[in-house]
Amino acid sequence: MLNIVDEIFRNADAKALALIAGDRCMTYAELKTLVEEGSRMLGPRASQRIGLVCPNGIHHIVWSLAVLRSGGVLVPIASELSHPERDAVVNTTALNAILTAGGKDWHHETANRHTLALQDMPAVLHDVTGIEASFAESELTALNPALIRFSSGTTGHRKGVVLSHETLLARVKACNAGLGIGPGDRVIWTLPMAHHFAVSIVLYLLHGATTVLEDSHLAEDVYRALTAHAGTVLYGSPFHYALLAAYEKGRPVASLRLAVSTAATLPKAVAEQFHARYELPLRQGMGIIEVGLPLLNMEHALDKPESVGKCQPGFEFRIGDEGELLLRGPGLFDAYLSPWTPRAEVLRDGWFATGDLARADDDGSVYLIGRTHSVINVGGMKCFPEEVEAVLCQHPQVAEARVIPMANSSFGSVPVAEIVPCDPTSPPKNLELTTLCRRELSSYKVPVRYVMVAAIPKTPSGKVSRQA
Repeated sequence: MLNIVDEIFRNADAKALALIAGDRCMTYAELKTLVEEGSRMLGPRASQRIGLVCPNGIHHIVWSLAVLRSGGVLVPIASELSHPERDAVVNTTALNAILTAGGKDWHHETANRHTLALQDMPAVLHDVTGIEASFAESELTALNPALIRFSSGTTGHRKGVVLSHETLLARVKACNAGLGIGPGDRVIWTLPMAHHFAVSIVLYLLHGATTVLEDSHLAEDVYRALTAHAGTVLYGSPFHYALLAAYEKGRPVASLRLAVSTAATLPKAVAEQFHARYELPLRQGMGIIEVGLPLLNMEHALDKPESVGKCQPGFEFRIGDEGELLLRGPGLFDAYLSPWTPRAEVLRDGWFATGDLARADDDGSVYLIGRTHSVINVGGMKCFPEEVEAVLCQHPQVAEARVIPMANSSFGSVPVAEIVPCDPTSPPKNLELTTLCRRELSSYKVPVRYVMVAAIPKTPSGKVSRQA
């Protein structure tokens, strides 16, 4: 049975550098030794779901690969999730265990905690029992699952994107058709691993590149990493590129051949400012967990910076009757976990409906113009308005609430809340609302502004109107 970790090390140059983090350098041989040792400590975990709570760093990569190598299903648990949000992931996935590393701990006391003393990367394995799966274990196991990835929200209708080892391999190969990552590349890493590891990091390792881990988001630190390590590829969000474009000491980096922006809409001004400072086109791509990286702007990054480009080899797109972007190609997800929905039941005659409204120009360049649903994209992380509204309505002085996006130059969008107070003469205080949201939600979901209104706009059917 295929295992993606075996594929990574099958053709890797054992002496080549796999990872660089600060002063630490790790070869592919050293990485393989750690992964195999960690896998032995975990024991056979065929199709068991293991949640990983771990910050960015080499330890995150080692333990993620160890889980996959053991036969386990990796379930990254993002550090920004609140305790209720983490509980939702645990229960929806019916986790068999939770692995904490990198100084992180789990907030629940469990009966069985096992310390895994892996050199200088210790971890704690927490056994989880008593959670009944809402899906058929046999159907999940039959897929040879590698990863279950949750979007940043917890109230979407379908939760938990399942990728098999075979799908993950097909996806990273397809994604690399346009990126052209190879053994000569040094990729500067800035994104959260809990959201991007299983495709991006796996892609770099599978193709023999060196990944340079930069924890800081500050432009001076990212720029220092680029120059100090002769970075050839930079893969980040518009937020990172906005900071780099404004960095006055920034100069063209001779080694840098490719800068890709993903996770959120790239503002035209950021693309132009980045090019003016670094003399390198900033290429926007469309990454989506169900599909991969189907679209990448390689041809028109300078004259059409707002476009997500054209389809990578093997992919196709079409615009549906309602303007929705449909995609098909290699590496499409295998299933949604909850409610259990196999891929075949989701696709429309082989096409995946992205939920994005799009248009295409005469030469086939695609532009995203909105969402068919209400999700707010905050720096590449999804904020579901209904989730925030439910929390706001817990406040005794809130009668109704509506959360809408507000444009933001750094994050693309940020949430703003409209509040109908129970008593207009005594509305809830902003600080109370913020405190409530911070207790229940990830920080990026907390509204940046509260506006008291007399009524919430409704559709003819009585639902909350999402038109800002």
